[in-house]
Amino acid sequence: MSKTLICSCEDVTADDIRHAVSRGFCDVESVKRFTGFGTGICQGKGCLSAVAALLAKEKAQKPAGLLPFTPRPPEFPTELSVLASAPVDESQPPVGGVPQELSVFPSALRPEAPVPARAKVVIIGGGIMGLALAYNLSLRGETDVVVLERGYLCAGASGRNGGGVRMQWGTSANIELAKRSIALMGRFARDLGINVWLRQGGYLFMARTKAVAKRLEQNVALHNKHGVPTRLLTVDEAREVVPGLSLKGTQAASYNPEDGVIFPWPFLWGYANACRKAGIKVETFTNVTGFEQSDGLVRKVKTDRGDIACDTVVLATGAWSPEIARLAGVQLPNEPHRHEILSTEPLKPFLSPLVSVLDSGLYFSQSMRGEIVGGMGDAKEPAGLNMGSTLRFVSRFSQALLEQMPQLGHVKVLRQWAGCYDVTPDNNPVLGRTPGLENMLQLSGFVGHGFMMAPAVAERMAQWMTTGESDELFTRFNLRRFQEGKLEREDMIIG
Repeated sequence: MSKTLICSCEDVTADDIRHAVSRGFCDVESVKRFTGFGTGICQGKGCLSAVAALLAKEKAQKPAGLLPFTPRPPEFPTELSVLASAPVDESQPPVGGVPQELSVFPSALRPEAPVPARAKVVIIGGGIMGLALAYNLSLRGETDVVVLERGYLCAGASGRNGGGVRMQWGTSANIELAKRSIALMGRFARDLGINVWLRQGGYLFMARTKAVAKRLEQNVALHNKHGVPTRLLTVDEAREVVPGLSLKGTQAASYNPEDGVIFPWPFLWGYANACRKAGIKVETFTNVTGFEQSDGLVRKVKTDRGDIACDTVVLATGAWSPEIARLAGVQLPNEPHRHEILSTEPLKPFLSPLVSVLDSGLYFSQSMRGEIVGGMGDAKEPAGLNMGSTLRFVSRFSQALLEQMPQLGHVKVLRQWAGCYDVTPDNNPVLGRTPGLENMLQLSGFVGHGFMMAPAVAERMAQWMTTGESDELFTRFNLRRFQEGKLEREDMIIG
């Protein structure tokens, strides 16, 4: 046993790295997430080379695959008050950003063995949706399944979100899905043997305009009808929930103590581990390059590691779904939109709920490690697969956060990153069969809330797929609704 310290910021030892390798995490990005190395104050400056050397010594990764993880701005820890002082031109759209994430991962990371030649079900997308569906299929006896992921687990939106989970929605369908998902999250450790750190400290929504306040009031009645104990609060009552919150400009607030926050990464690992134990193949660093079709069906999924003949293919690639669907000649209405997020140095616990100003899209919570984790939408953000981080975001966020909690001005930002919402015209998902390609199933378009809906949606989709039983979820939200105009808009979207 070796206690050699590799990352002094996060107390990661050589044994921790070896343990990650033993669990199948052999590329540097995955080892970073599994152990936490490189996520502290030094951002890997003192430990990255040591981890790479250890992976090489252990022969865990090919030399060409020992690539450094993507550096995250800011270059050094910076106080929120300093970042808030950076000028922002609200009249101009945000552009660019650093670093530019890779759209295709290096071939050195690609497994050398070919993919299986055939599977009953091929799921494209190894994020929370694809893995949760594969797991639920296995519970119903279907294990002839292959999951394809273009990068490492947690590379996409499922590994880039703030971990918020809430029942406060504006439609009955989403309220019921969220209720079921949170119930499943509560027993995740028991069922799948990994802790996702569910902390039900509630969500506090603030409204700064009469229109949004009216929406909160209407939603409270709807939530209560579904058994969700949301309350409409006055400003003073909201201040009792979060002492120290300025509530500047707030007209009303709503609060549900059963909403919460989880740690996203173990959620994916838990599903992936359970899939592999059941015999399901989870193929990372594998790109889908096309489809072989005949007689209105997908016959094969083509990848850069070989073709897979299949009976059913499921598209669960989030913001990349339109891009993959186009390979099959299918046009989806989804659009990718960048959303940025940041994390600060850890503080003593002081903030129970996730707080959000609905009008501006500001949200923030405190993680189990004590960090402030938050983001903010930008109405000027153009559509596109952009995952670069900007000074504009961190300045706008810092200004909005310090307006609500000026006492955090001295707190330092350690890192920021970005992911993509998968946005549909009515803010609801695209589910069910594809017109003209009956064995291509859609599982995308969850805007910014796919992570929290995945357990419940995957459970129902697996039941629907394996039994053939009718489920209104997969007709209500199918692709035909956009041609038929049967849209049911969800307005409780943060950002």
